[in-house]
Amino acid sequence: MAMAVAQHRESSSSGSIDKHLDSGKYVRYTAEQVEALERVYAECPKPSSLRRQQLIRECPILSNIEPKQIKVWFQNRRCREKQRKEASRLQTVNRKLTAMNKLLMEENDRLQKQVSQLVCENGYMRQQLHTTPAATTDASCDSVVTTPQQTMRDANNPAGLLSIAEETLTEFLSKATGTAVDWVQMPGMKPGPDSVGIFAISQSCSGVAARACGLVSLEPTKIAEILKDRPSWFRDCRSLEVFTMFPAGNGGTIELVYTQTYAPTTLAPARDFWTLRYTTSLENGSLVVCERSLSGSGSGPNPAAAAQFVRAETLPSGYLIRPCEGGGSIIHIVDHLNLEAWSVPEVLRPLYESSKVIAQKMTIAALRYIRQIAQETSGEVVYGLGRQPAVLRTFSQRLSRGFNDAVNGFNDDGWTVLNCDGAEDVIIAVNSTKNLSGTSNPASSLTFLGGILCAKASMLLQNVPPAVLVRFLREHRSEWADFNVDAYAAASLKAGTYAYPGMRPTRFTGSQIIMPLGHTIEHEEMLEVIRLEGHSLAQEDAFVSRDIHLLQICSGIDEHAVGACSELIFAPIDEMFPDDAPLVPSGFRIIPLDSKPGDKKDTVATNRTLDLTSGFEVSPATTQGADASSHNTRSVLTIAFQFPFDSSLQDNVAVMARQYVRSVISSVQRVAMAISPSGINPAVGAKLSPGSPEAVTLAHWICQSYRHAYLSRYSLVGDMMLKHLWHHQDAILCCSLKSLPVFIFANQAGLDMLETTLVALQDITLDKIFDESGRKALCSDFAKLMEQGFAYLPAGICMSTMGRHVSYDQAIAWKVLTGEDNNVHCLAFSFINWSFV
Repeated sequence: MAMAVAQHRESSSSGSIDKHLDSGKYVRYTAEQVEALERVYAECPKPSSLRRQQLIRECPILSNIEPKQIKVWFQNRRCREKQRKEASRLQTVNRKLTAMNKLLMEENDRLQKQVSQLVCENGYMRQQLHTTPAATTDASCDSVVTTPQQTMRDANNPAGLLSIAEETLTEFLSKATGTAVDWVQMPGMKPGPDSVGIFAISQSCSGVAARACGLVSLEPTKIAEILKDRPSWFRDCRSLEVFTMFPAGNGGTIELVYTQTYAPTTLAPARDFWTLRYTTSLENGSLVVCERSLSGSGSGPNPAAAAQFVRAETLPSGYLIRPCEGGGSIIHIVDHLNLEAWSVPEVLRPLYESSKVIAQKMTIAALRYIRQIAQETSGEVVYGLGRQPAVLRTFSQRLSRGFNDAVNGFNDDGWTVLNCDGAEDVIIAVNSTKNLSGTSNPASSLTFLGGILCAKASMLLQNVPPAVLVRFLREHRSEWADFNVDAYAAASLKAGTYAYPGMRPTRFTGSQIIMPLGHTIEHEEMLEVIRLEGHSLAQEDAFVSRDIHLLQICSGIDEHAVGACSELIFAPIDEMFPDDAPLVPSGFRIIPLDSKPGDKKDTVATNRTLDLTSGFEVSPATTQGADASSHNTRSVLTIAFQFPFDSSLQDNVAVMARQYVRSVISSVQRVAMAISPSGINPAVGAKLSPGSPEAVTLAHWICQSYRHAYLSRYSLVGDMMLKHLWHHQDAILCCSLKSLPVFIFANQAGLDMLETTLVALQDITLDKIFDESGRKALCSDFAKLMEQGFAYLPAGICMSTMGRHVSYDQAIAWKVLTGEDNNVHCLAFSFINWSFV
């Protein structure tokens, strides 16, 4: 009996195996069959059931295979492809981590050497304190940083250029990987897995110095080629010309280079450099490009034009590029300059004595640019509107270069300064030879009978964060711009009967739509198209759109980027602008000025506050000393606006440009006063407006008037309740009880939802944010709201100030009652689970 059962089980098992084999669980494919399936996979990795059956019918060699077996083959093929891609990705990540680990270990070794040197110096100083001061010092502990007298070498003797180059190489390497300079970490630039690199600055050496090192997925020769083309990535570089180049005996090359750089503001002259650049390879396969200043004339092709520049000095600097195993490179960048700060007004000298500014403008910018090129080469960066990355970079460079040309107004570019009206607050310059073409193609150039007129000015700002101000100017153009002036500049670029907007009266709605084109890898610069909505007032074309389009770059809007310059530069364009479209840039530049330790800054009156900002920027732990140190800051603002003109209208355009720039300055000053964090502590009595409660009191009223548990935290008092309300996840807004209700307060989430600021909040009325259904729901529940004190509004859609739709799951409205007599002070709204559509 047992044997019969065993035979039955064996028979059943054998039958089951035969069944699975017959059903196609495992099939051996011939080479021809695999080739046919691979061809189909290349076209469609996931074919449908009909496509698999069609494949069997069309390919005779697959006729003996069932559709289910074909389906399994494609599943396995997709799985193998996924595993291959994941393995490749992990190998790439492993190579990057290995290279970064090596870089960090080398940085650690360098820091240990620096610590040992400091311990040596400390011991020497202790010894000197207990003995008679000696006339000489121990040379073993002296820094090897060269003095300015040592760096200026004569280039008139060609026989000595190689020795100068070798000496420059040695000193550069001691700065890049050694302890020649006491490097300290760049403030706000902590190294991490997501950072671009490791950044450091020097605060003790002569001149200004910055250092960066990072990993880049490009080969050393490609990196050297990009970095040597300095005008492509250094926005302040006006020109770079190589006058002499000859080979060195060790396979390297020596070049004599003349470089001109722009001045960042109208208050200072530009700089130029006469340098020796040495390119060579080291024994370990590393590629080095190092540079230093030379004595001698080196004034370039036009000595008369060079008279507008102040000769600055490059101390041994350069790039060390080492190849990595498996591809990519480790790069060390050192920039060490003496910018001759004596040649600028005293108030601007911190700008020329700050290593942080040089780090942001040159060192960090170079490494970011290399990383950007590497990501574009690998296809990681995707841009919109069908523009290639190289084209978008060219647009950004042309906007920045055009703005720098306008600010500097060099004579060899054709600029001449007109007589000022005596006040000299706004400088008017004219360029009658300006060519607006972005390329060398004469067909795409645009010339005018008169030329280009520029109105420019610079001013000092106190206690105004540059990033906040530029962000406000970008998002709220109607606060400072005149749309008719924008229309004039835009129409002047178009050929046709209606060259000037006065021939076609236009009404502008004040709305602007921001359309992004691209951005850099860390979003420190954005390129975008701005559309300003307008409509003709003429009866015959009342329905014709008169929109204005601007090409704009915005940079430096990160408040935590120490030493970063903030810019907003724009130029009118056609709606379908070609790659070589003519550009006449205008805009703003705000540069922070580092304060020296011990400097005393003029304080601003603490009662100058236009909104509720003062109540939400400080915690109870904030001390008065910290407040003074963090907000007594200065920055220099430079404004330049360009206008095309006809020669017969030069005087009229000059008057218009001067008046317009003065009005812009007035508007910017008003905005700067509003966003300045002066009087930031609520204890100094920050007010909304005459008769309004203090910030803490208003927060207390809002929370106490609300009957829902998540806001009624009665255990929180004073500043803690204010802080809780400000950082609440739901958008909370308050509006006045007037015939036309306007918003008087919003927490951080409310400002984000409306895409506005506390300054512009009071210009927004309640009816502007609700759609038609939302307004109907509010009107129907308004009586209930006033009677019982609160009302629940259904889910709906509201509108931000930038024209974007915002959805919310529920809105709660309630009356805000005063604490003493329970009078209704305002209405509050809470939008729950809001998000942009």
